[in-house]
Order: sequence, then C-alpha cells, then structure tokens
Amino acid sequence: MAEKQPKTLNDKLCAIQVKLKAKKDKWNAFGKYNYRSAEGILESLKPHLDTYDCSLTITEDLGVIGDSTVMFSTATLSDGKDELKANAIVGIDFEQRGMNVPQKFGSASSYAKKYALGNLFLIDDTADSDATNEHGKGNAKVAAKIKAVTKPTMSKEQFDKAKAYIESGGDLSAIETKYKINTQHLVDLKKAVADVK
Repeated sequence: MAEKQPKTLNDKLCAIQVKLKAKKDKWNAFGKYNYRSAEGILESLKPHLDTYDCSLTITEDLGVIGDSTVMFSTATLSDGKDELKANAIVGIDFEQRGMNVPQKFGSASSYAKKYALGNLFLIDDTADSDATNEHGKGNAKVAAKIKAVTKPTMSKEQFDKAKAYIESGGDLSAIETKYKINTQHLVDLKKAVADVK
C-alpha cells in the first residue's frame, strides 16, 4: 500500500516529527555525556524538508525576564502558503568564566535554536544531560520562569494526538511537562487515563 502523501502543513510537520532521527552526535568531555546540537538537528532535517517541500527559518531576539538577559528563538516551518512556529527562551550567563561576551551570546544562540527546533519537531531531550546540566551553576528561579514561559499551549490537533497517545498506554505526566493544557482538555485527558485503567 502506498504511503499517504501529507496535504496540509500540519500533516507535513506530523510526518517529519515521526520520521526525524536527530542523533546525539556530540560528546561533552567535561560532563561525560552525548548531546545533540542545533547544527546536527538541522542536518538531520534537510532530507525531510526536501521530501515535503518545506523550508525552515530560525529567528532570534534579545529580551529581559526579571533581571536576566535572555535569547528568544523562533523556528518557523513553511510550505510557501502556511507557517507553523515554535519558540524557546534561553538565559545568557554573563558571570560564566572562560568565555568572552561573543562566546556567551553564541552559546545562548545555539541552545535557543536547539530548543526551538526541539519544540517544533518534538525532539525529546528530557533524558539529555545537556538539557539539565548546570555544571555546578545556575539560577533555578530564572530557569523555572523561562520554562513556564516557553511551554506551548496545546492545540486541538495536539490534544487529539495526546489523547491517542494516552489511549495507547502513554503517560499523562509526559504531556503535562511538554504543554500548557486548558482545563477542559486536562479533564478529558484524565478521563482517557481512567478509561485505559
């Protein structure tokens, strides 16, 4: 049976999310863990963008949250007619030693791109040490604020996928970690969990 060709941009995004394999191809000798980079993700995406006749752009902007300077990054998938976007926010640590100012901005830019791409293409890095390693530093309060701001609100399509995921035995807490869920969707998802049990 021939594979169904995606028609809408949302269908194309879903197909890419399912097929994308972004390997952790980099090694952090200091932390002793593998991680994926924005460049590696982009390289993994290129064949899929070609297959589904889509383009990807990433834009960045600086801002302030509380007393912290942050880098906003937006990944935009387009098919020439429609666009889908995902955002990420990363703090810039001006107190970090061993880096000059351009390196600090470059590091924040790389992380922000990686997280925006992860948000758009559902690349899960909850088990990625690079996502949680603070190398002995960090401001948990600012990190919590940034995490709350970057969590996308669940759309109707994402709700339908989440419900199917739960009905197939998936974990509700994984969905709650990834999305802001409105009250009615949360009630419906909890009912789906109860129905599975």
